[in-house]
Amino acid sequence: MPLLEEKVKQEVKDFFKDLKDPVKLVVFTQDSLLTIPGMECQTCRDNRVLMEDIAELSDKLSVEIYDFVKNKEVAQKYGVEKIPCTIVKGETDYGIRLYGLPGGYEFATLLNAIKIVSKKDSELSSETKEKLKEINKPIHIQVFVTLACPYCSNAAEMGHRFALENENISADMINAQEFPQLAQRYNVFAVPKIVVNETIQFEGALPENQFLQKVMEAV
Repeated sequence: MPLLEEKVKQEVKDFFKDLKDPVKLVVFTQDSLLTIPGMECQTCRDNRVLMEDIAELSDKLSVEIYDFVKNKEVAQKYGVEKIPCTIVKGETDYGIRLYGLPGGYEFATLLNAIKIVSKKDSELSSETKEKLKEINKPIHIQVFVTLACPYCSNAAEMGHRFALENENISADMINAQEFPQLAQRYNVFAVPKIVVNETIQFEGALPENQFLQKVMEAV
């Protein structure tokens, strides 16, 4: 059963009109009867249906589905350790990940990730792009969000935009409510909460230049 209403589908179609290059949504889910204790996935089905619905709204989009247990080799290849996970992939894997169902305000995060990957345009300032080119070590950005947070999508999108600019950067949107143990590990008491390389942590949807400064601190 589709998750999107017809009105929303039409709005998304309009949003996708200027997509350029193909984008693949690589989805890791839980289809098998086998489940890993403690990793029962309550939103996997809805996430899969949502991605299939989205992929039908543009001829530039396709979807690839993998069972996290049955296809563990593929999951390991992409570095996926939790589900549901959606990878927004262009001609290459830019390290853009969404963990959890991107509903609520995070629906915009998904749509914008698709657009920047398709257009290969992060829409960041030239100054930020030049600074990001200096990064030559792995940088992992984790942005913890909740679906009711109006500021979280801006922070998650910023991480994805940074990842698009440098192959050494990967960026995850993580629904804190779906991964409570991870949220507890990083002391997520307010969102958006951003963790960079386990060493830098901050809260709030910072402007581009301040977000950049925090990432460069991890470098």
